Order: sequence, then C-alpha cells, then structure tokens
Amino acid sequence: MAFLLVAGAIVSEVMATLALRASHGLSRLGPGVLVVLGYGAAFVMPAQALKTLNVGPVYAVWSGVGTVGAFLGGVWLFDEPVRPATLIGVALVITGVAVMYLGGGTQH
Repeated sequence: MAFLLVAGAIVSEVMATLALRASHGLSRLGPGVLVVLGYGAAFVMPAQALKTLNVGPVYAVWSGVGTVGAFLGGVWLFDEPVRPATLIGVALVITGVAVMYLGGGTQH
C-alpha cells in the first residue's frame, strides 16, 4: 500500500507542476486550484508512506520520477524543447533514482 501512496504522490506532484505552468502565474482559477490540491496530496501521501518506507529511497523516487514526469508533460502539453543535454540529464536522474532505490533499502 505504501508504494501506491508514493505513486499517487508522484502523479499529484506532476499534475500540480503542470497546472502551475498552465496557471499563468496563478492568475487562472482552475489550474490554480489544481496546484493547491495536487501539491497538498503530493505531501500527504508520502507522509503516510514514510510510516513504513525509508525516506532516502522514497524521496529519490518521488522527486526523480516527478522531475522526469514534469519534463515529459512539459514537452507533451506545452511543446517545450528537447535538447541533447536535457536527455542526458533525464538519464542521469533515472540512474540516480535507481542507485538510491537499490542501495537504500525500502522498508524499515
């Protein structure tokens, strides 16, 4: 169940981040509401997951997968550019998350 909470937190964070972009400086009500709700859920869910999971791997997965998800969402929804250096960065984030996850253990 804790892993589902982390997954939900990642989806919520990515949704909130993309809504933040769509809100035009929080001047649009609909996306602004999604920002508040999404970030709220993105903190409540991992807080519950951390009752049984180790903080290092959880944070690595949450922030890393969220970063890659926000990047992909920006490309898909807002036609943001994809450059070679950006792809190298994505590969490094994924590698770092994998190393943290595998080396840090997941449950305490």
